[in-house]
Amino acid sequence: MRVDLRRIRGTFHAFVALAGIAAAEPVPQGGSEEPPALSESEIKALGMSRGPMVGSLEGLAEIQVPAGYLFAKGDGTRKLLKLQGNLTNDTEKGVVMSEDLSWFLVFEFSEIGYVKDDEKDKLDADAILSSLKEGNEAANGERRRRGLPTLDVVGWEQPPHYDAATHNLEWATRARALAHFVVNQNTRLLGRRGVMEVTLVCGPEDFRGASALAKEIVGTFRFTPEQAYASFRRGDKIAEYGLTALVAGGALAAAAKSGLLGKLWKVIVVGVLAVVAAIGKAISRLFGGKTARQAA
Repeated sequence: MRVDLRRIRGTFHAFVALAGIAAAEPVPQGGSEEPPALSESEIKALGMSRGPMVGSLEGLAEIQVPAGYLFAKGDGTRKLLKLQGNLTNDTEKGVVMSEDLSWFLVFEFSEIGYVKDDEKDKLDADAILSSLKEGNEAANGERRRRGLPTLDVVGWEQPPHYDAATHNLEWATRARALAHFVVNQNTRLLGRRGVMEVTLVCGPEDFRGASALAKEIVGTFRFTPEQAYASFRRGDKIAEYGLTALVAGGALAAAAKSGLLGKLWKVIVVGVLAVVAAIGKAISRLFGGKTARQAA
């Protein structure tokens, strides 16, 4: 897919205006075959930097950002997500975005403790999907109350898989909001004191290429030695749930059975499907009003 950067630049100018920052220059009009790239001033207005660089995830970990990609730290990530209509919860540590804006990776850290991986051979994809859909229906009630687009979880794009060597848990879901489909590829990087949640957001037509590129970038992720999974010591906090609940939404799975959904709206809305919750606005902006047929 080819993204119209003239449209994207207009979106970025709108973001900048909403943030109360003076835009750099007017959005070009007309139709050149090769629309100009985003300017440095536009990128800086949103707190982003160009690769190649080492992206620091607030002292917890580092990520290598190659040339052709943009990076923002936690504050810049929250700023960008809010301007796209997202809820945030101060767990965001960084974002890596392709310069053509066709996909992006959001890094969030949940300090839930050390997650034991003894369920690595017991991941039931069908049961997890059922739980995920049930939790999403509960989240839709809160989204409606807050004026956000509702979501339908369509199914797996890639069922859950755990890599015992890297301690990475991966899966991908296909969801639908408004007239658009979106694929979220999720990676959970297990650490000593919690989990770095990495979400890839893209259109289904971009998934194959974006997924491969995102995996290369995620492959450069490194916890600091103090935060690494292998640094676990007796007495460290142990997470209350395991790999299955990480896919199904962690605390959400228990909340659905205990009647605590109303009290945990922040977990529901901003948790496992946090980035997906914004696709009604973000995808319609980033993908330039594709028809449902094209998006599918």
